[in-house]
Amino acid sequence: MPPTKPDPDLILGPDPDAPGLSRSIVGVDHLGQPQSVNVIEERPLTIFLNAREIVTAMTIGDYPEYLALGFLRNQGMLTDRDEITAVDYDDEIDTVVVRTRTETDHEAKLARKTRTSGCAVGTVFGDMIEGIEGLRLPAAQVRTSWLYELSARINRMPSLYLSAGAIHGTVLCQGAAPLVYMEDVGRHNAVDKISGWMLRHRAAPEDKILYTTGRLTSEMVIKTALMGIPVLVSRSGFTAWGVDIARQVGLTLVGRLRGQRYICLAGADRLIHDSTPPEGQADDRPRTGRAAE
Repeated sequence: MPPTKPDPDLILGPDPDAPGLSRSIVGVDHLGQPQSVNVIEERPLTIFLNAREIVTAMTIGDYPEYLALGFLRNQGMLTDRDEITAVDYDDEIDTVVVRTRTETDHEAKLARKTRTSGCAVGTVFGDMIEGIEGLRLPAAQVRTSWLYELSARINRMPSLYLSAGAIHGTVLCQGAAPLVYMEDVGRHNAVDKISGWMLRHRAAPEDKILYTTGRLTSEMVIKTALMGIPVLVSRSGFTAWGVDIARQVGLTLVGRLRGQRYICLAGADRLIHDSTPPEGQADDRPRTGRAAE
């Protein structure tokens, strides 16, 4: 099914035609014929916090300021107590500098950095795990009609995934309305962009749903919980530790959402079953190759 026009509820979304995000490369197909394929671009982005270099991430290059803010926030390096004075992006050297009024020392956190199962910026600090100790998210209720509508609307939106593939998407939603849709080569980058947008625009998290194309792993659950979002939804599957953490913090976790099928492994008591799939119509996946990443 072809993508529709941009969703009217969407505040910010992908622009598949934006220059520099993808390019056409000619190869040879299985019949030995030349074939032009649209391919995602990757480029490094170095993030500084004040004068300290924090990380270099591989990204598609859009919304670098949101990516930097979200990464620092999700790693616990920016808190509500920190006053951000500037976010400066230099596109010539692919660098973002986030400046705060008071400098902080993060060498201890960097020394404890560990590589995780994620891709691209797939790192997690011990502080992230410590941050969920004692955390309990608001018990937000979720209507099944929202899940079905979000699945249909998001799958039909114009996106880099539909035009080139090899990319993850994350969508900030409210009820059945998608609000902010970010894509990147790594699912963590896409989530961090959402987090950065929320931080920049002071968006309240307690009535939001986070939809992702990626797997529901422990670090994805932790990031969502630390963002204060009480519902995490994916068309992909789970890891056991991700489920355990979701249950610990009171996060509603819905996976394998395809058309009107899903499985909820945490927070099922918060689901309001106001809509059920018509018999014989439980699977309405679009014919675009959109499968679980």
